[in-house]
Formats: sequence, C-alpha cells, structure tokens
Amino acid sequence: MHAPRRIVGWTLCWSFLSAALVVAVAYAQTAPSGSNVILSGSQEVPPVTTAATGSGTIKVLADRSMFGTVTTSGVEGTAAHVHMGGKGKNGPVIIPLNKAGDNTWGVPPNIRLNDEQYAAFGQGNLYINVHSAANPGGEIRGQITP
Repeated sequence: MHAPRRIVGWTLCWSFLSAALVVAVAYAQTAPSGSNVILSGSQEVPPVTTAATGSGTIKVLADRSMFGTVTTSGVEGTAAHVHMGGKGKNGPVIIPLNKAGDNTWGVPPNIRLNDEQYAAFGQGNLYINVHSAANPGGEIRGQITP
C-alpha cells in the first residue's frame, strides 16, 4: 500500500524546512560580528591633539576567532594593539597587531578570544590603540563594537 500523496508532500516539505533551519543555524554560528573602527586622538585617554586618523574593520566569529585590519593616516605608528577597556578607560593589551604595510595593522592569524575577552567584546569593551614615538601611550584609538 502506498502513502497518500499529501503525506509524502508534507514529509518533503518538512525535510526541506529542517535542512534550511540547519543551514541557517550553522551560518548564524559562523557569521561575523564586529564593526568598522574609527580611530582618533580624541578617543585616547587622556585625549591627544593630533591630525592622525585611522579606520578599519574588525570581525569576531561565534567561535571567538578575530580578524581584520586598520589603516592609519598622518601617524608613523610604532605599535598597535587590541586592548581590553571600555570607552573612556584604558586597559591591558590583549593582542599585538602585526604591521602589514606602511600604514596598515592586522590581527595575527589564528587569534581566538578567551571567555573574558569575548565577554568584553560583547559589551563593547575592546579597543584598538596605535602608538607613535611622539605619543608612546597611544596617539589614536577606536572602540570595537559588536
């Protein structure tokens, strides 16, 4: 005896919807989160008077991997880092950035945030800081927002 066509049709429909849901959940778990980062001297703590600027995109995946770059202008950066700290507060370096060109800094490959760092990212409490000879504590800074 054969199953009625309605049952076969609904079975195929539910199978398709289930597969689509699995794909959507998998994408959501790997979809990048992060933001464009705008760096300026006014965001430094204390603020720095400078014509230097910077911008870039930093992404964090659900598996806590981080990637991205920032490009600066008007500053000869001596170092750049991701720090843990809220807006208006200084915090410790958690990731030194690699110099990828004259004015470009990148997150090193295979970086994963730990639990505390990932929680800080989710609260908008990570920032990028670019240091210079004139301002060794940091010349420009920008918060990374989720």
